[in-house]
Amino acid sequence: MNSNADKVIIIAEAGVNHNASMEMARQMVVEARKAGADYVKFQTAVPELVISTIAPKAEYQKETTGEGQSQLDMCRAIHLPLSAYAELADLCRQEGIGFMSTPFDLVSVDTLVPLGMDYWKIPSGEITNLPYLRKIASKGGRVILSTGMSTLDEVENAVVVLEKGGIPRCDIALLHCTTQYPTPMEAVNLRAMDALRSLGCGAVGYSDHTVGIEVPVAAVAMGAKVIEKHFTLDKNLPGPDHRASLDPAELAAMVRAVRNIELAMGDGDKCVTAAEAPNIEVARKSIVAARDIRKGEVLTEENVTVKRPGNGISPMLWDEVIGTCAVDDFPYDSLIRI
Repeated sequence: MNSNADKVIIIAEAGVNHNASMEMARQMVVEARKAGADYVKFQTAVPELVISTIAPKAEYQKETTGEGQSQLDMCRAIHLPLSAYAELADLCRQEGIGFMSTPFDLVSVDTLVPLGMDYWKIPSGEITNLPYLRKIASKGGRVILSTGMSTLDEVENAVVVLEKGGIPRCDIALLHCTTQYPTPMEAVNLRAMDALRSLGCGAVGYSDHTVGIEVPVAAVAMGAKVIEKHFTLDKNLPGPDHRASLDPAELAAMVRAVRNIELAMGDGDKCVTAAEAPNIEVARKSIVAARDIRKGEVLTEENVTVKRPGNGISPMLWDEVIGTCAVDDFPYDSLIRI
């Protein structure tokens, strides 16, 4: 999926946490760049094309925004106009961070086409939206597909639609996701990434809605090549997603942790690393004299033993040493030679 196959793509999900404020959206671009994320991602939508007047709020939305407002009205209040995203894309280029935005309707797809995104990001809720999937496929490019609320069969069906539309599987990344805000730990099921790998797409990753940073870091240790995480400028702001998001300092901590895990994963070969090689002499042991030994004396289990340092005869050669004659005088604690 990416030019450096070993580098995890980190997406800082601004989403709608700007609360329809361009000033806040601009600040989120800057904070995502400062945190070290590869991309900052927004959500592009014409609310009336996404949500009907009878669509209910999710329970977490009721908890965070109350029940007096419909889902449609809630989304109207927190979405930027379509004209805003070109400016945000330009700002991302100026700041040196990748721009992404998830389109939630067909008009929004067309709006994002000229903005030069590296990836189309398909949200979990659109995985069964055939016209939408075909529209994305018709635009070409690479796709990151979140798979919350989905069975493996539904994920494969969506992949097939994209593939038939012209996007090869190698250009599709599948993100395991649990669509609950916040996600309880017992609902995460990181091992589901293994099931997603069976579909043979270009990469598997994880879109996280848990509180904290340990789960996305664990996902990287399990082979995730894309990590997406919501962030906010202030968790106490009004809106549906702020409480389940990271603040800028937490986002930076997650990025550092992911990069450290990347380094720690290594190449999988079991060998002596350059970092530990100097400690072999210090930590390993050699065969040494347990007491003063005269030249010609037979070496036995009573007059030789095993002690540090490890720059002499290896104790693995114990059986070859026992029963031979001392080739020299060996004072107590000196290294035995044969």
